[in-house]
Amino acid sequence: MPELVKSDIYYRKWPAADPKAALLLVHGIGAHSARWNFWGDYFAARGFTSYAIELKGFGQTPNRPRGHIASFDIYYRDILKLREIAQTENPGKKLFLVGESLGGLVGFTAAARSPEKFEGLVLMSPAFANAMKFSILDYLKLPLFLLLGPNFQLRLPFTAAMCTRDLAYQKVMENNPDEYRYASARLLVNTLLAQLQSASLVKNFLLPTLMQVSGRDVMISAPAAKKAFGQLAAPDKTLIEYPEMMHALYIDQGREKVFADVLTWLEKRV
Repeated sequence: MPELVKSDIYYRKWPAADPKAALLLVHGIGAHSARWNFWGDYFAARGFTSYAIELKGFGQTPNRPRGHIASFDIYYRDILKLREIAQTENPGKKLFLVGESLGGLVGFTAAARSPEKFEGLVLMSPAFANAMKFSILDYLKLPLFLLLGPNFQLRLPFTAAMCTRDLAYQKVMENNPDEYRYASARLLVNTLLAQLQSASLVKNFLLPTLMQVSGRDVMISAPAAKKAFGQLAAPDKTLIEYPEMMHALYIDQGREKVFADVLTWLEKRV
């Protein structure tokens, strides 16, 4: 596992010996950059250097309270900061943005706002709409907590078993203090706003895009993701479904097939 680089932004890097391109990875809600270790090792061995950002409010970032961000603009700026690092360390190489779950939504919006910064986009179970089962009480609490401030948070209704069928990795998730299962009302509202905005952004989005969705996703709406894919203006777009897989494709059983599909897609575009 590579060390976490701690500066203005936190990130991990899996370097390839002679990189063909660089990949910028954005994790989902409650996750952290170390979740990308399977991915990073796989692609480094095949000529792609990966940079995984630790989104502020999650993982080991010092931002407090955890599970909170005032604005997604902070995430968009941090992704571009990491992109500048990757470009400096990989001069002349193409850069691709990869996002999973909430990171897919954030990554999509970042790429839509700055399409000239990336050569393409990989979306894994992107959170264009939520499927997590919040209680009626949670929905009633949301506006109150929004008024009270970021220290008031809602528990995220998901478990490790909803992310992956890999029993060993479920235990890793359950025992890792970097996993966080709460979110502030502001972060949840920011997510909803980004989802609403994505409905118009897809119609003008032209970057080459690979979308991967699972057939057993109970955290995000796969139908909503596929609808967004259908509305993408990009002439170069590919959708792959994995009927037996759970939400977190990059840590689920069968992830090697997911990685191989991404590799095939990337190799045609570097």
